[in-house]
Amino acid sequence: MAEEEDIEAEDELDGDVTEGLEKKRLSGKKIILFALPVVLLLAGGGGYFMFAGGGEEEHAEAEVEVEEETQLVFIDIPEMLVNLNTGGRKASYLKVTVALEIEQESARLEIEEKLPRVIDNFQIYLRELRLEDLNGSAGMFRLKEELLARVNTAVAPAQVNDVLFKEMIVQ
Repeated sequence: MAEEEDIEAEDELDGDVTEGLEKKRLSGKKIILFALPVVLLLAGGGGYFMFAGGGEEEHAEAEVEVEEETQLVFIDIPEMLVNLNTGGRKASYLKVTVALEIEQESARLEIEEKLPRVIDNFQIYLRELRLEDLNGSAGMFRLKEELLARVNTAVAPAQVNDVLFKEMIVQ
C-alpha cells in the first residue's frame, strides 16, 4: 500500500507541476511576446495592402504624367557633306544625316534657335576626321559620342539625349 500511496503522491505532484507549467505557458508576458509580433505583422500587411490598393490610381496617374513629360522628340539636322582629312592623298568625302533626340517638346525651340552653332561645331569636327577614324562599330560609337558632347555644349542649358545617324556615306 505504501507503494500505491507513493504513486498517488507522485501523480498529485505531476498534476501540480503540469498545472504550474500550463499556468506559466499562458502567462501574460509570454502571450504578449509571441502574439504582439504576429499582430503587428498582420496590421502592417493589412495597412500596406490598403494603402497600396488605394494608391494604384494615384501611381498610375503619376506614371502618365511622367510619360507625357518625357515624350521623345526628334530634331532633324540638315544633311552635311564634308571632305575628310586625308593628309594630301586623294580626296574623300563624308555625307551624314543625323537627328537629335530630346525629351521635352519645350526644348525644341531653344535647340532649333541654336542649330547654326550645332552645324558649325559638327562641320569643324567632321572635317578633321580621317578614314581610319570611321572604321568599324568602335569608330561609329566614338563619332556618335563626340557629336553628342559637341551638341550639348552648343545648346546648353538644353539637353540632347542622343545623336542618331539616319544616313552615313564615306566616298
